[in-house]
Amino acid sequence: MESEQGARRGASDSPTNPETSGARYRLVAGRTLLFDNEGFLWHPSDWDEEVAVELAGELGLAEMDQRQWEVVRFLRTYYAENGRSPLNRPLARGVGMSLLELEGLFPQGIKYGARRVAGLPNPKNCT
Repeated sequence: MESEQGARRGASDSPTNPETSGARYRLVAGRTLLFDNEGFLWHPSDWDEEVAVELAGELGLAEMDQRQWEVVRFLRTYYAENGRSPLNRPLARGVGMSLLELEGLFPQGIKYGARRVAGLPNPKNCT
């Protein structure tokens, strides 16, 4: 599926080959998007707020509040500036919340909740 979106994708967006990694396409927010085998968006450049809302709904969040959006926006900004997701402690400092607060904001915690909703690649190492 080569598209205008595909032209925006950088090398850092896809760490491995989707054909050999178990990745699959899903319809999210009216678009066909590629996800890895753990449900993380393959190309962060495919993300937008509509995608975030739908992914949050899949986690059981009927709507996202201001604090959840703050976390998602921090994650997106950090990724854009650093080319990687922040580790948990810098994330907590960056949004001024404890790790416990962050874990409680998203039904599946920071990794499987916040980072998924933010459309970031699968973090292989979280501390």
